[in-house]
Amino acid sequence: MNRREVLTGIGAGAAVLAGAGSVFADDKKGDNHHEHFAACAKACAACMIECDMCFHHCAENLAAGKKEHAATLHTCIDCAECCKTAAALVARHSPFAAHACECCVKCTEACAAACEKFPDDKHMAACAKACRDCAKSCKEMLQHLKH
Repeated sequence: MNRREVLTGIGAGAAVLAGAGSVFADDKKGDNHHEHFAACAKACAACMIECDMCFHHCAENLAAGKKEHAATLHTCIDCAECCKTAAALVARHSPFAAHACECCVKCTEACAAACEKFPDDKHMAACAKACRDCAKSCKEMLQHLKH
């Protein structure tokens, strides 16, 4: 490793630390700023997991000939992807967190409505609940970001 590579590495490390400092400075804004981000990221991650599991459940039902699960299969997997993105952006306090939360609210509300069409199915009910919880958390995050 030559001197130029070392200096470039040190400069890049300093830039990363400077950026991290601004993220941590957000935590000093008060009003439980960090907790809002953490709660939303956790709700999105939990929803992603539930939607991924529900996708598998729908795939099994579809394979067993229950064609009514075709729509929810797609809804669940798309919702899981949206929640994954929102969880990551919110967790790192991204400037795009609000956009992700807006999208996540739309996806989770649609997924919850689709899964609620199967009220006697415990997997679908769990997915719908996680989606409703996630939508609520993302709405709260959006309200927090307006301040």
